[in-house]
Amino acid sequence: MESYKIKDIIKNEKLIMIILIILLCLSLFIYHYIINKKTLNENFSKELIKIDQENENPVFTIDKIMLYSSADAVDNTKQQNLQNLSVFQYTDIAIYINNTNYIKDITAENTINELYIDNINMTLNSGTGNQILNYKDIHEFGKFKLIDNSGGRINYNVLHTNIENETNDYSVPTFFTDCSNPITLGYVNKDIVTKYKVSKENNLIVFDGKVLKTAGVNLKDIGCNITFSIHLKNNLDEEYVYNADINISLEDEAIYKGFSVKMKNKFDDKNKFFKVV
Repeated sequence: MESYKIKDIIKNEKLIMIILIILLCLSLFIYHYIINKKTLNENFSKELIKIDQENENPVFTIDKIMLYSSADAVDNTKQQNLQNLSVFQYTDIAIYINNTNYIKDITAENTINELYIDNINMTLNSGTGNQILNYKDIHEFGKFKLIDNSGGRINYNVLHTNIENETNDYSVPTFFTDCSNPITLGYVNKDIVTKYKVSKENNLIVFDGKVLKTAGVNLKDIGCNITFSIHLKNNLDEEYVYNADINISLEDEAIYKGFSVKMKNKFDDKNKFFKVV
């Protein structure tokens, strides 16, 4: 009889242990998926409200974006006889930042101490050519110039004084702390046509947007969508970011006449620099 009682006690202890483990697992499940999830959702909601409040009156916005598009060609022959041309399409981009929408005076809050661009992505309609985006010296704006690859990030030298302005090298990325100059970028699509020969019957070629028509380039094929992020810090060390989405569309054929200038100055909420909180 005693042996049976011992067995019953052991069985009961095992049963109790199993029940306790089940209850513990159930408690953990309830905490993790109900209580903890509710707390996380509440914290996430509070963060969203905080972000929304911080960005209700944005300190920095995009005022306008100007696109200047044209083309050029490089003669690769020693004789310069127009029998081996590489054709390039380029678009210079000027992005103007407004920092006086809600703060009319120049303060530490609406002036810039650090600026850089990253997350660069270029999507060409047809995949023709080799695309590059990098800083463009404002003194070279509207002129064709081969530029190097940015390496994925463009770091700007921020000028704070007139003395810095007078001694600055504008061949390196430059921006003024008071946002009085635009962010200038150069986009180049290299070698959209290679080994192009100008016929002897028509040996006249113009080295601007007209060369695209002469070389039979389909403008729809070389349209490009460019996205990147502009990061900045003000002089209070507060961080802001703007995700740019620029479409270079040439299908109106204005570039066939030499060049095309487009201005975008109508924005919605997407033109805000969002404060990183």
